[in-house]
Formats: sequence, structure tokens, C-alpha cells
Amino acid sequence: MAAEDVVVVEACRSAIGKRKGTLAGVEAPDLLGDVLLGLFERSGLDPRQVGQVVGACVNQVGQQSGNITRNAWLGAGLPVEVPASTAHAQCGSSQQATTLAHGLVAGGIVDVAVVAGVESMDQVPINASTDPTYGTGRNARYREHWEVTTQFEGAERIAKQWGLTREDLDAYALRAQQRAAESVADGRFVDQIVPIEVADGEGGTTVFAMDEALRATTAEGLAKLKPNLPDRAGGGKHTAATSSQISDGASALLLMTERKASALGLTPRARLVGSALVGSDPVLMLTGPIPATEKVLADTGLKIDDIDVFEVNEAFAAVVLAWQKEFGVDGDKVNIDGGAIPFGHPLGASGGILLTRALNQLERTGGRYGLVSMCCGGGLGTATVLERL
Repeated sequence: MAAEDVVVVEACRSAIGKRKGTLAGVEAPDLLGDVLLGLFERSGLDPRQVGQVVGACVNQVGQQSGNITRNAWLGAGLPVEVPASTAHAQCGSSQQATTLAHGLVAGGIVDVAVVAGVESMDQVPINASTDPTYGTGRNARYREHWEVTTQFEGAERIAKQWGLTREDLDAYALRAQQRAAESVADGRFVDQIVPIEVADGEGGTTVFAMDEALRATTAEGLAKLKPNLPDRAGGGKHTAATSSQISDGASALLLMTERKASALGLTPRARLVGSALVGSDPVLMLTGPIPATEKVLADTGLKIDDIDVFEVNEAFAAVVLAWQKEFGVDGDKVNIDGGAIPFGHPLGASGGILLTRALNQLERTGGRYGLVSMCCGGGLGTATVLERL
């Protein structure tokens, strides 16, 4: 049986909360639950129509453990008979959740799927799931085959291998902040953000509906920042300003067959053309977007010049710049609204946030194809191609 076309009917997200910001006290299941409710309010779909929910979260500890997707769904009062699972592919988790849901729908297992992603990096710290009390996945046997490095070290090695200077990275970060400020001022994200009601600390509530992590940035200020790592062996180029920010957020997408959308009287916004997850060098660790992009283009028969909008996650500036060098892509087509450097990178939610952003960019600019790609800890890369309908 031939695979069916899979369409995106709706995509939305919370505003991204900065570290110790407005969302710092909102529990992750509640944050995701509110975004899921927003997804159904926007689409008008009866949630009982959903065959499966595929969610994502990276640090599955405490409030984010025990299948947070299911807990968020039930906590939001959504139908008990709809099943949910939670995927983990490091930073690309909700993009991989999209790939899994894409397969479920295309393969005829379900007609309708919801993709979800969440991370409260304030409530559950980034290293919460790597407590050495319980050992390490990169153990002695792993080390027989691979050097153990951190993402910070990987980013520095990428900068060295692709000939990127501190000035290159700082210039990228400055441009990202400028683009983000312009996009917020233009109100480009208003329609994609689900407002979240948050306690105001004074017995009342406030509505959170605007990304809050942007920082005033100048070239002179960037040049004064200390490096993340000591300046040795190719290190010392990235700073806090050229690295993604710790943040909180959630995202959700509604996928279904084109046939089902027609039967329900829903208007698709985009078609999922291709999805990919690839393995890459776990020492450099963050080069995954390069082979992931190559694979999704080969799978779909598209060329890099066919793509109108690119979202390549700004985990570190070197990741995006190395990817650009490999493909010769004009920087004016990449992360045109700013990315994780100015806005933040709420790990498990970021893939869905990038897909939502790319879809809205295509609609705003009239482009046809968008490509989203992410690097992932441990040496993975994700890629998805959307076609605006």
C-alpha cells in the first residue's frame, strides 16, 4: 500500500520564557497541556479524532518523567482513550516526534496524530538526567570506540575544522539578535503563540504571550565576553552570546492524511515532504544537520536551491555557519527571524518551535519549501521538509 500524503493542519507554541523568567514557575505538564488545548481551539478539531499523540522531552526526570506527554494530555482534561508516548532524541526530540508521527499517519496506522514537545529548563535543570549516581551511558565500553566530549567541546572543534573565527561567531550572533528584534517588532509570531496564564506572584495571574529572552547586543559588547571554554586546542571561540539560551517552552502540531482533512472540512497549511534522522560523528557531536540535510534532499529529490526557508537550530553559532559553508546557502535564507541564540532553546520543544516558525515564514513570504534541521547530543541530526499549501 502506497504511503499517504501527510499534511500539517495546525502548528503552535508557547512564547519562549527566558531563564528565571515568566515561565520559571510553571510546571512542564501544565505548560504542555495549555499548548495542546490551544492546538484544538485553533483547529476546531474534536480531540477524540486523534489516533496517537507523540510527544518529546529531553530531561525526563521528576515532573518531566513518567511519560510527560500522557500526563500533560490527561491534566488538560483531554480524552482518556487517546494514547500518548514520549520520544527522546536529545535536542531534536520533538522533530523526531514529528518524524515518528509522520510515519504513523503515512503508514495508515492512524489518520490523525498530534506532535508535542516541552521542556522546563528552570524546573528540571539541563543536567538533571545525567546524575552520575546512576552511572553513565558513555561508559568504559563506549570509550573503547569513541572519545567522550561535551557539546561545548564539539562546537569549538567544529569552529576550528571549518575555519571559523571568534569574529565570525560574534557577527552571526549580532545578526541573529537584530533579526529577532525586527521579527518581534513586526509581530511575526503573534499568530503562532498560545497565550499562557501564569501566576503573577501577587495572588493574581498574567498572560504570557511574547518571547522574552532577547537581549540588547552590540559588536563591542560581544567582543568583551569571556569564552565558554579556555582558549586552548581550538577552544575559546564561543561565548554565552554565541550559544543557545536556557529557556522554557512547549510546542504542538496537528498532522493527518490529506484525505482525512478533506473529510473533516479542515484546510491543510503544509505537506510533510520528507523526514529524516541520521547518525553523525559523536565526537564532533553537532555536525548532524549536514548529513541530515543531504539525506532528506536525496529522499525527496529536491535540491538545496529548491528550498526557500531554512531553520537550522542555533545550538551554537558554529553549527549553523559550518552547515552554511557545506551547502553554500545564502545567509539571508537561514534563520531569518532569529533562532535559539536570541530566543532560547527549550530542548524538547525546539523541533516543534522551528517547524512552526518555518511554516509561518513560508506563509508570510510566499515560499514553497522549508527545511528544518537540528544537531543533537550524542551525534544525531534531524531534518524535515515542508511544502506550503
